Amino acid sequence: MALRGPLSRLLRSTLSSCQQNRSHSVAILGAPFSKGQKRRGVEHGPKAIRDAGLVERLSNLDYPVHDFGDLTFKHLEKDEHFMHVPFPRTVGRANKLLSGAVSGAVGAGHTCIMLGGDHSLAIGSVEGHAQQCPDLCLIWVDAHADINTPLTSPSGNLHGQSVAFLLKDLQNKMPEVPGFSWMKPFLSARDLVYIGLRDVDPGEHIILKTLGIQYFSMRDIDRMGIQRVMEVTLDHLLARKQRPIHLSFDIDAFDPSLAPATGTPVNGGLTYREGIYVTEEIHNTGLLSVMDVVEVNPTLGATPEAVEATTSLAVDVIASALGQTREGAHVAFPKIPEPKEDTELRL
Repeated sequence: MALRGPLSRLLRSTLSSCQQNRSHSVAILGAPFSKGQKRRGVEHGPKAIRDAGLVERLSNLDYPVHDFGDLTFKHLEKDEHFMHVPFPRTVGRANKLLSGAVSGAVGAGHTCIMLGGDHSLAIGSVEGHAQQCPDLCLIWVDAHADINTPLTSPSGNLHGQSVAFLLKDLQNKMPEVPGFSWMKPFLSARDLVYIGLRDVDPGEHIILKTLGIQYFSMRDIDRMGIQRVMEVTLDHLLARKQRPIHLSFDIDAFDPSLAPATGTPVNGGLTYREGIYVTEEIHNTGLLSVMDVVEVNPTLGATPEAVEATTSLAVDVIASALGQTREGAHVAFPKIPEPKEDTELRL
C-alpha cells in the first residue's frame, strides 16, 4: 500500500492535538475499497461522489477544501478465510492505512470527509480519529447495526462487523482476527448512537440489548419524529461534555427509492428531509470532526438516473453536514449592502 502526492505530504505534516472547535478547512480522503463485502463496484464510490460535484459544492461554503485524492490499496494474493470471514488480512491492512490518513488529516486541523468504499472502512476511520481525539463520540446512521462478531455474523462479511472491532465492551467476545493486531478497541458503548436501523441480525440484537446501546430504529423515528430523535441523540452523547463527533453515514440509511445504487438496500428508510435534518443538527453543534460516507455503488444503479440520484444525495448529505442549509448557504452577503456615494445616480 502506497501513499503518493499531496496525501503523503499531509501525513508527514506536524500533528496537533484534537480541538473541539475544528478549523474552517475540509480534507477529502478517498478510500476505493470493496473487500469488506462481496459485491464489486463499491470501490468506485469515491470517484462517483466527486463526479457528482462534491468539491464544487463544498467550495461554495465558507472554508477551503483540500482534496487529497485516493488511498492506494494492495490486495493480498493469499488471504485465507478466518472462520467464515473473507479477506481478513486485506481488510485489516486497508484500515491500518486509512487510520493513518484520517489521523493525519485531523491532526493537521481539518474536518475530514472519508469517501468509501464499503463500511468496513469505518474501523480505520474511527480508529485514526481516536488517535487524535480519544474522547470522541460516534453517530452511526445506517439501515444495519454492523455490530456482528465473527461468531454471530451470518455472512462473515467484515462491513457488517465494523463496530464490534471498536467497542471495548466486546473485547472478550471478539476472536483475534488476522490483520487487526495493530489496533485495540477504544470506544465505550455509551459513546455510540445508531439512527435508522431496520435490518438487525439476531446476534446484533442481543449485543445491542446486553450493552444498553442507544439506538433509534425506523419505528422509533416514526413514533418520535426526527427532531426528538436528534435531541435525545445529542443529549446522550454531549450532556456530560462537549466533544468531537464522528459521523459514519451509510447511504443505505435512506430509503432505496432515494438511494438505489447501494449493495444492501432495505425498504422503509429515511426520507430526504429526515436524513438532511440529521446532518444539519450535527453541523449545528459545531463539533463534527470526521464524517464517513460509504456504500455508494455506482455499478448497482439500474439506470444512469439511479446512479445520479444516489451520488447527488451523498453530496447533499456531506454539504449539509458542513453547513449548507435548506435556507441557502449565507456566505456571499454577511450584511445588507449599502449604496456608496459614487454609485448613486447623478442627474
